[in-house]
Amino acid sequence: MAESVPSTADSSSTASVQIVYTERPQDEEPEAYHIRTLASVLGSEDAAKEALLYSYKTAASGFSAKLTPQQVEQISKLPGVLQVVPSKKLQLHTGPGIGTLH
Repeated sequence: MAESVPSTADSSSTASVQIVYTERPQDEEPEAYHIRTLASVLGSEDAAKEALLYSYKTAASGFSAKLTPQQVEQISKLPGVLQVVPSKKLQLHTGPGIGTLH
C-alpha cells in the first residue's frame, strides 16, 4: 500500500492516500465507475484520473486515491461508497524459529 508524504501545508488541506470501498458496479466497468465516483468530488475526469492510484476489482471493489480531509468527507456521503479508510504501510515481523524461507 502507498504511504502519504509528509507536508508542511495545513493538515486540513493536505492530501493523503485513502482507500475507498464501493459497491460493485452492475452495468459498467469497475475502473470507469471509480473514476466517475472520484470525478464527482474532484470536479473533472482528468483530476480523477490523476488522483486515482489503484482500482481494486477482484476481492473487493474500490480504489485508492490521494484525498484531502474535505474530499474524504464529501466522497463518504456518495451513494455506493461503503467506507473510506486511510492507507497504512505495515511492517511484517517474523517470530523466533521462523528462519529464512528457502
